[in-house]
Amino acid sequence: VILSLKVTDYHVTCSVVSRYAVTTVESSVWNQLPIIKEAAFEVDLPSSAFISNFTIGKVYVAQVKERAAARKIYDAAKKQGKTAGLREIEKFRVAVSVPSGARMSFLLTYEELLPRRLGRYELSLGLRLGQLVQNLTLDVSITERTGISFIKVFPLKTSRLLGRKEALTVWNSTCARIHYSPTLQQQSSVSAKGLNADFIVQYDVDLRDLMGDVQVYDGYFVHYFAPRGLPVVPKDVIFVIDVSGSMIGTKIKQTKQAMNTILGDLREGDHFNIITFSDKVHTWKKGRTVRATRQNVRDAKEFIRRIIAEGWTNINAALLSAAQLVNPPSSGRLSSHRVPLVIFLTDGEATIGITSGDTILTNAKKSLGSASLFGLAFGDDADFLLLKRLALDNRGVARMVYEDADAALQLKGFYDEVASPLLSDIQLSYLDDQAFDITRSLFPNYFQGSELVVTGKVKPGVKDFKVSMSATDSKQRVKLENDVLTSHVEGNGSTDSLSCSGDLEGISSFVHRLWAYFTIKELLLAKLNASDPATQRLLAEKATNLSLKYNFVTPVTSLPAPLQPEPPGRPRRQRAAAAPLQMLTGLRSPPPSPGPRPPPPLRPRLPHSYVTLTLSVIVDGDPHFVVQLPKLQQNLCFTVDGKANDVLRLLEDPDRGIIVDGRLMGAPSKHGVEDRSRTYFDQLTVSAATGLSGDIMITLSLDAVVVDGEARETLPINQQGSVTRQGVTVTVDHHRSCWIELARGVQFLVLFHYYKHPSYLQMAHLGFYISDGRGLSASTQGLLGEYKPVLKCPQLSLGLGFKSG
Repeated sequence: VILSLKVTDYHVTCSVVSRYAVTTVESSVWNQLPIIKEAAFEVDLPSSAFISNFTIGKVYVAQVKERAAARKIYDAAKKQGKTAGLREIEKFRVAVSVPSGARMSFLLTYEELLPRRLGRYELSLGLRLGQLVQNLTLDVSITERTGISFIKVFPLKTSRLLGRKEALTVWNSTCARIHYSPTLQQQSSVSAKGLNADFIVQYDVDLRDLMGDVQVYDGYFVHYFAPRGLPVVPKDVIFVIDVSGSMIGTKIKQTKQAMNTILGDLREGDHFNIITFSDKVHTWKKGRTVRATRQNVRDAKEFIRRIIAEGWTNINAALLSAAQLVNPPSSGRLSSHRVPLVIFLTDGEATIGITSGDTILTNAKKSLGSASLFGLAFGDDADFLLLKRLALDNRGVARMVYEDADAALQLKGFYDEVASPLLSDIQLSYLDDQAFDITRSLFPNYFQGSELVVTGKVKPGVKDFKVSMSATDSKQRVKLENDVLTSHVEGNGSTDSLSCSGDLEGISSFVHRLWAYFTIKELLLAKLNASDPATQRLLAEKATNLSLKYNFVTPVTSLPAPLQPEPPGRPRRQRAAAAPLQMLTGLRSPPPSPGPRPPPPLRPRLPHSYVTLTLSVIVDGDPHFVVQLPKLQQNLCFTVDGKANDVLRLLEDPDRGIIVDGRLMGAPSKHGVEDRSRTYFDQLTVSAATGLSGDIMITLSLDAVVVDGEARETLPINQQGSVTRQGVTVTVDHHRSCWIELARGVQFLVLFHYYKHPSYLQMAHLGFYISDGRGLSASTQGLLGEYKPVLKCPQLSLGLGFKSG
């Protein structure tokens, strides 16, 4: 993952406590080359994970800041290492310039809840190094209060498998430790280019109490509900399959392969039907579902075999046809003792019939009734956002199916997750005088091998937790009530019975953070499903505040890059771009000493399709940077953290001799986050080589504008005035704005922000805007990044990423 430079150390550490995993990836590089070289740090992230820390070097630690608008995270990153469980992967990448002979270290921490699927939890850690590493270690500790029933460490998932015997696993009833430290010889036996694999651990827990396991820590609780040994409830399942022209070839072949296996796995008590759709809709058995007898299954397989992919995509008509099967007009619903499921697969967008997403959502919600819809988006061209909203509206979930060699296995793996319903319409309840701020506790279905999780806050003094459960099983409505003894987690994150508490440093309050993790995700899902803009804003605000409190990178927050230290011997001057921008261009640092400029870092080749971005760059506030992305109809906002008296190089155009620097001043911290520094610009300096009778320098402060050239002129900011020197015009207008025109096509605007009745957080400060940058050269650098009036950019990876186009 580190390009061109030698990786001296690479360490992955993961601590799992009651399914909640905190993973830290640490890497060190050494530039042995005689020139400055770019190092790229890249980590595979589960799409459900939240980043909670990122550090470059030994000093500068990134802090999460609010993002201007939520990004389409889940549609973005290049996916790798999928299994039948459809584990979705995002890419985190950051690049920095490392001076000759210098060392640089990176550290990334992310947190996730491991979901239970098919009777197991899966932890997947990517080892994608791109070279052999002398000091490579991976350490995993797993602590489960109720006991570990089994644990399995898989061979590395590569084209050439490495035996699992090289990973040392030690475990007892409640704790497991896994250590993997391959030698250079062992790494080269996998690949001469180093490891490029997934390290996968699967395990399950003992959970004998039908009501599950409740754990309490510091006023917060988590309830894991996963009853074993219940009889399977028969199901009415409707398979709705896209057979439009875009499915021609490998996709339809893999779909047929998966359906052939799935149909063979139906139980005789199940009922089923099949709908295929393109611009027209075809139902295998009109008006009803049929029992999964051997003959019906054989006939269905023959129907699948004869499918031909052609035509357009009528999603609305297909969903209405499925609704007629799960809610036939004659009876209103199929059977109170069979669970109605719709499995809907498409690889595209609605292109014929009703194509409005909102109308499709409304029609589906009205017609599907109590059925659960599970959406499968086959490939990157599918309308995953629509499928996600359909699933949210209709008691299901949506997943991506990736166009890999194992796509048929992915389809079958997803079906296996919902093939065995055990309970439906589950309600988990907690006495109002004991618990509050509870996450979702109503669930449409509980499937064999899965787990339902509820978290919330507990009132002080509660010792026994009164939990009640009501649900429908294969025969009747069931109600249970029980006093569940709570497990009070100690301050080190372990219970009294645990033996590996020494590995739990940093996640002692996992129940506390798990509540925040779940609450943020539910707020974001509710925002996605809300139609009222005011409700969307309220939900986004709540999610943002909670994300900031717990330092989580989420779709409503950003992770600014840590400031990169200067090489020894130079004045302290930070020149790092914030993380979202560096995803576009990488961090750019000046040479360590005067001399010829090093060659620019290599740029990746553009793919065949790319989007055109027009950049309008703004620096203002704390300081915030805004890049407008017109084609995407979004603005990208990011923040740079610094300290008082730091000087930031905002812009440098060596071809035009233009430099803009900004000095920071300290500001009061917000209540509750006193450890986070706040800064504003209190001085800006603009210098330009005019080529006439010397350079000109313009110094802007909160009181005046000073122009130094052939002579010194001072312009007060509270009155209008203008100065022209050596071809440069500086104008202060009556709006407390200063316009600086350096040359044709190069004009800056500086705003002097004052408040009549400022709060304790508000301070007078300066804002810097590029009002006209057409005259800037392509070699322009600085915190504003590489500046071009038009930048052709391929797929963007911003924060956790989103996809353009």
